[in-house]
Amino acid sequence: MKNYQTIVIGGGPAGLAASLSASRHGASVLLIEREQKLGGILKQCIHDGFGLKRFKERLSGPEYAQRFIDEVRHEKIDVLLSTFVLNIEKKDDVYYVEVVNDKGVFIYQGNTLVLSTGCRERTSKQIFIHGERPAGIYSAGSAQYFTNILGYLPTKRCVILGSGDIGLIMARRLTLEGAKVIGVYEAKPTPSGLTRNILQCLTDYDIPLHLSHTVTRVFGQSRLEAVEISQVDEHMQPIPNTQYRVECDALIISVGLIPENELAEGLHIPLDPKTKGPFVDQSFMTSLDGCFVCGNALHVNDLVDHVSACGEMAGKSAAQYQKKNYEFQQIQVGSGLLYFLPQQLHYPMEEDVLPFYFRVKKEMKKAKFKFKVDGVVVYEKMLRNVKPPEMEYIEISSQDLKDAKGKHFMVEMEELV
Repeated sequence: MKNYQTIVIGGGPAGLAASLSASRHGASVLLIEREQKLGGILKQCIHDGFGLKRFKERLSGPEYAQRFIDEVRHEKIDVLLSTFVLNIEKKDDVYYVEVVNDKGVFIYQGNTLVLSTGCRERTSKQIFIHGERPAGIYSAGSAQYFTNILGYLPTKRCVILGSGDIGLIMARRLTLEGAKVIGVYEAKPTPSGLTRNILQCLTDYDIPLHLSHTVTRVFGQSRLEAVEISQVDEHMQPIPNTQYRVECDALIISVGLIPENELAEGLHIPLDPKTKGPFVDQSFMTSLDGCFVCGNALHVNDLVDHVSACGEMAGKSAAQYQKKNYEFQQIQVGSGLLYFLPQQLHYPMEEDVLPFYFRVKKEMKKAKFKFKVDGVVVYEKMLRNVKPPEMEYIEISSQDLKDAKGKHFMVEMEELV
C-alpha cells in the first residue's frame, strides 16, 4: 500500500492545477482520473476563449488543458487513468482511497485529499417535460461530445432549451456544421450564459433567443418530431393558452450544472444548498480536516481560469496542511447576494490575502459590495454591470480581518441608482 502526502481525485482543469501546485510545494502526489485521458470536459471544447486571464491568449479547451498536462508529465506526479474510486475512509488522520482499474483493486494512503470531481449537467428528467422519451433529446454536453469527438451531427433541425454557456456554444457549433437552430428558449427573464457568448454565439449568427419561454411537452415515439413551447410567468410557471408547436428532430438541454459531490457525501461532508458544494474555509478545506475541494465540485464557475486558480490554492493548502486547533468564523450572506464563499474563515490566519467568490441575485448596473464586521464596513468595492451568470472574484487583505475573531461577519451587495 503506497502512501502519498496528497491524493487528488479528478484530472480536469482543477485537478491538474491542484496536483501541480501540491507537488511544487513539496508534496508527493497521486492524481486519479476515471477517463482514459486527462483534461476533463476541456477535451471536447474545441472553441477558443480559454486562458484569456491566465495566459492572455485565446486558446481552445484542448490547448488549455495540454499546457497543464505537459507540466504534470514533467513533475514527479503519479497518475492513474481509467481508474474509478470505490470508497474513501479516514482513519487516524490518514485517508484510504480504494480504486479499481483494469489491473485490479488497490488501496492508496494519503495524508490529505483534494476533491476536484467537476460537475454534471441536469437532464430532461430533472425538469419534468411531459411526453414520451423519444430519441433526439440530448444534454448540451452530449451533443458537444457527438459533434466534436465522435464527428457525428446529432441533428438537422433543433431547439435548445436553456441559455447556459454550453447550450449557447452548441447553437453556434451546430449552425457551423449545417444544422438549423430554430431558437434558444430560456425560462428566466434574463439569459443564463455569459454576455460574450450571447453576442458571439447567437447575435452573430442570427439565432433568436426567447426569454420567459420553456418547453412543456415533446412529441414523437421512436424519434423526436416536435416540441411544445409555452410562455412562463414571473414564477417560471407556464401561462395557459400560450403554447405552440415547433417541428424539430432534436431537443438540446442546457439548464444548469450540478457539482459532483457523491464522494464528499460519502465522507459525510455537509454541502451548501446554494452552491451544491461543500462548505469551505479560506484554504478550501472542508469540514473534514485534511480534505480540500476545488473547481466546479466546489461551485460552478463560468471561466476555466478561475477553476485553475482555485485548484492551485487548494493544492498548495493540501501540501502545507498541518492539523491545528482552528477556530472558525462564519460569514453571513446578506441582501443582494446569491452565495458567497468561502463560507467561513479559520483563525489563526496564515494568509496575507483572502480570496472570495460570489454571485449576485439580480442584474445591477451599479452596485457596492460591502464586508461588515459587527456592522462596520471594513472593505467595500464598487462594481458595474453585475449579473447572476457572471461570477465575481475579489481579494481582501487579511489585515482587515485578523483581529476580528469572534465578531459578526456580514457580506452584502447594495444596488446604487
